[in-house]
Amino acid sequence: FCYFCVLNIMATTKTVADKKLKFNKEHYMKWYESMLLMRRFEEKTGQVYVQQKIKGFCHLYIGQEAIVAGTVSATKKEDKHITAYRDHAHPIGLGLHPKYVMAEMYAKITGCSKGKGGSMHIFSKEHNFVGGHGIVGGQVPLGAGIAFAEKYMGTDNVCVCSMGDGAVRQGALHEAFNMAMTWKLPVIFIVENNMYAMGTSVERTSNVHDLWKLGLAYDMPSKPVDGLTVEAVHDAIEEAVARARRGDGPTFLEMKTYRYKGHSMSDAQTYRSKEEVKEYQQQDPIEKVVATLKKNGWITDSEIEAMEEKIKAIVNESVQFAEESPYPDASELYLDVYAEPNYPYIIE
Repeated sequence: FCYFCVLNIMATTKTVADKKLKFNKEHYMKWYESMLLMRRFEEKTGQVYVQQKIKGFCHLYIGQEAIVAGTVSATKKEDKHITAYRDHAHPIGLGLHPKYVMAEMYAKITGCSKGKGGSMHIFSKEHNFVGGHGIVGGQVPLGAGIAFAEKYMGTDNVCVCSMGDGAVRQGALHEAFNMAMTWKLPVIFIVENNMYAMGTSVERTSNVHDLWKLGLAYDMPSKPVDGLTVEAVHDAIEEAVARARRGDGPTFLEMKTYRYKGHSMSDAQTYRSKEEVKEYQQQDPIEKVVATLKKNGWITDSEIEAMEEKIKAIVNESVQFAEESPYPDASELYLDVYAEPNYPYIIE
């Protein structure tokens, strides 16, 4: 009896130890640097927008960084990523230098979309980031289509398709869900539920408040995830990715998160209180990572200061790059435009 008790204790101890070792110092340092870069970049973006250096719409990602960081760490570089117009952080998290994102928002030729897309249409073919889309929910069927292409070509790549909570009210989502499950497409649908869409709470837009349950209508594996905790995001994505690569089809994840800023730079945020914002700021995803680093003795105050200085330099470099870059020549209007030269109805 005692012998088996000892074996049981040893097995339990090993399980706990393995769980603790799943994420090491390298994981947390990478998450910390990545999320801090996203945060400081977006803060600077807000500043230069107020200075009217950036035109048009601008949607900041401040507060939601754990979703990108955890998703990137649980996928491989060949996987595809697509999202809506709150899209600055995603390519940066995937490795695109932020100077190309800033230059794009400045409408400069050196931008990642050659200055033609602006804030809402960031792309990076090199990093498999397929946009940045300005139509609410428009990226959802596109994400399913990208996954279809990967399956058709026989790769084991997946497509991570992100959307906001407002997008789940679009009919195209349900059509995409139906096809994705019917054809067992390797796509992971993520709703980044920051609670208010443009300014109307989830509770006021649908009888279904737990958005992940929408996937159950299609027998799609679906569940809620703590989107403010990077470890939880990583674990959920890791499970979904494994399922997709096995050929078992899509997953729908509701990442429960919160944006500290308005829907866009022009949002007065009258639909929520300052007290509510402060409450969620107490659950800041970056501070959670810093706390873990400190608890394990993996980082010192001086190293935190050094990281802040490193990130500050990268962000300042990005602004300088954008400021000094030229605008596109007028001839660029005729480039990168889709056309079929032999189409019979083209008038010469």
